[in-house]
Formats: sequence, structure tokens, C-alpha cells
Amino acid sequence: MTDFVPQWIIEKKRDGHALSEAEIREWIARYADGRLPDYQMAALAMAIYWRGMSADETLALTDAMMRSGDSLSWRGLGRATADKHSTGGIGDKLSIPLAPLVASCGVSVPMISGRGLGITGGTLDKLESIPGYDTHLASDRFREVVATVGCSIIGQTDRLAPADRKLYALRDVTGTVPSIPLITASILSKKLAEGADVLVFDVKCGAGAFMKTRENAHALADSLLAVARGAGRKAEALVTGMDEPVGRAAGNALEIAESVDILRGGGPADARELVLRLGVPMLVLGGAAPDAAAARAAMEEKLASGAALETFARMVEAQGGDPRVADAPEKVLPQAPAVLDVPAPRAGTVSRADADGIGRVVLLLGGGRRAVTDSIDFSVGVSHLRKVGETVAAGEPLVRLHARSGAEAEALAPQALAAFTLD
Repeated sequence: MTDFVPQWIIEKKRDGHALSEAEIREWIARYADGRLPDYQMAALAMAIYWRGMSADETLALTDAMMRSGDSLSWRGLGRATADKHSTGGIGDKLSIPLAPLVASCGVSVPMISGRGLGITGGTLDKLESIPGYDTHLASDRFREVVATVGCSIIGQTDRLAPADRKLYALRDVTGTVPSIPLITASILSKKLAEGADVLVFDVKCGAGAFMKTRENAHALADSLLAVARGAGRKAEALVTGMDEPVGRAAGNALEIAESVDILRGGGPADARELVLRLGVPMLVLGGAAPDAAAARAAMEEKLASGAALETFARMVEAQGGDPRVADAPEKVLPQAPAVLDVPAPRAGTVSRADADGIGRVVLLLGGGRRAVTDSIDFSVGVSHLRKVGETVAAGEPLVRLHARSGAEAEALAPQALAAFTLD
């Protein structure tokens, strides 16, 4: 554009006007290649935060960010591809059993996931607790694993939506993370570049989620669906609760062990149910099942027969990990040296198991990052979490802490106890 003047674009959005597709594309192209400085990108991000974007603007922004790097194609694979994205939560290990389960039912799952952010756990960190598992596959190897195994879970490559990588880091330090258009563009620029035919979104809502209210969660779900469908993808979204953790464990190796339990047909009822609910639209929209009932029946059969667990073991082995994790996770995964049960101070029924509070305990145990450069202790976390509605006697454990030392577990026990309310 010969008449492109950055400050005019900023002023236009600041004053509440819609940006044209050409303006958005030029802006992202210049930002991606370094011709546009961070301070002007930060100014536009703040203007978008306050003024918002229309569906057309958000689609144009997403597409421009996607096109800032490489895109993958799954033509010739011979079957449909589907991916699931979660907005993050405590104990949210659902991608790990979901990918091999859906793959075992006939839809390939090329999944590009992220690391933990704040108190929320990251799928890549959990998988890296499996000795040898490589989340940094080159595109050709990623394609090969998906073709031979049916699924693969890796991290974002340097050439996949690089504009998002730059913008995300900037948003994190400029107070513009909770913008629905910017969140939508960030999520979908990577997912569209990944190339899956079907996208399913798990938008978390509650105390342990980025979206605290139902109104905001539904607004984000609507935005993700509008842009995904506008880009030609089949898409569905679920808004799911995050007031209490998913399942009964939070922490990297502990969540891998719980994922294996789910793939064996067991595991916590709430986590297993969410895996099945998320898998239904992946199979139906992917053409592997005619309706929800058939999709659910197919998944339950693959869990019962062991086919889903076998697919998981093959994926782990194909990515350099120890496949014995599927048979005996306790012998393969790192174990914390200290374990402490936190007892209920009195008898009662659990009316609150605060996801935010539990997430903070996991982070302080060493299972999350206080700074980007921090390393994670894969062995620590919490397990045996009591769920809302369960009754406990005085002295029975509400949660079990897995810590680097007994002293550390004792020090964090009061904080863990404070996450629960007994009525």
C-alpha cells in the first residue's frame, strides 16, 4: 500500500472504526518482517483491546497472521484430519488421551500444542515428562508420524504463524491478553496453518480459566467458530467448567498417568466424559461416524479393546519416548521424593475445590514456571483430589501433595487445604 501510514491505522481503530482487509494484511506483513516497531504494534493492540473488531476484521487478522509463515497440507493422507484446542485449565490433560482415541477411530489428529502459561498446565510439558519424548519434530517427521500412527502432538515450529509468536509476547507485557479478537487470531492463526479439516474448541470457564464468566466464554466460543468456519473449516465448540480441576491430578507426570488410566477405559469420570464429548464432533465432522451416538460407541469400543492405548504407545515410541509408559507409567515416569496427604479438618461434603488455588499450589511445588526461563520438575503436583459433592470424614485426605521434600510439602499443606470448602 503506497498510502500506508501506521499512526493513521492506530487512530482509525482508536476512534472505533473498522480496518479494511488490505490495511490489516499490510500491517501484519510489516510487523512480521520487522518494518513495524513493537511500540506501534502495542498501540494498535491496545486500541483493539478497547474497541474490539468485527467478525470480518478478526478473520482478516487471523488469515494475515497465518500467512506470515508456513502452512501444512494433509492432502493424500487418505482420511480426514481433526484437532482440538483448549483455552487452558488446571488438570486439563484431555488432549493426551483424546488424540490417540480419535485416531484409533479413523480420523487423523495432527496436534500442535503449547506449554504451561501462568498456573495453567501445558500439554507439551506433560508429554515431556515421558523420558525421551520429542515435541520438536520437523514438519516432514510430523507428517510421517501422523501418516503411520494416526496422531502426533508437537510444539509450534519457528515457521508456523511467526507473527503470532511476536504479537503474543508483546500482548503478555502490555496488558492486552484478554482481548477476544486477539485471542481468536492467536489460536486460529496456528490452527489454520496446521491444516486440519475439523477444529473443535474447548473453551474453559470459571475460577481456573482465562474466561471467568459464561458471557465471556460464550463470546470467545462464538468468535472462534465464526472465524474457523469463515476460513472454510468445519468447527464446533464446547464451553466447559473450570471452577474445579479436571480429573483428580494436576502436575505433569501425574497427568500422564491419569491419561493412561483414561485410555485403559478408567480414570476420573469427569475427565473421561469430557474426552468422549470432545471426540464426538471430531469424528462426526470428520466423517468417521454418522451421528453422536455412533461416535461415542466407537470410542468406548476402542477404549475397551485397548486399541486407543496401543495408538498412544505407538505415538510415544515414534516420537522417541518410552512406550512402556502405556503399560507401567509408575515405572517410567519420574516420581516425587516426598508425598503428603492433606487431611480434612472435619467431616463434611466438598462444596468447593478451587481450581485457581490448586493451580497455585502446583506451581509453587515446582510443576509450573514463575518465569519463562524456569525449568519444570515433572514429578511434582497433586493427586487424589476430592471432587465437589463428595463426602469426607474428619482426617480423610482431601488431596495428596507430591513434592521435592517433606518440608516443602508441609509448608504448602495449609495453602492446599484453603482451596477446599466443606459444608
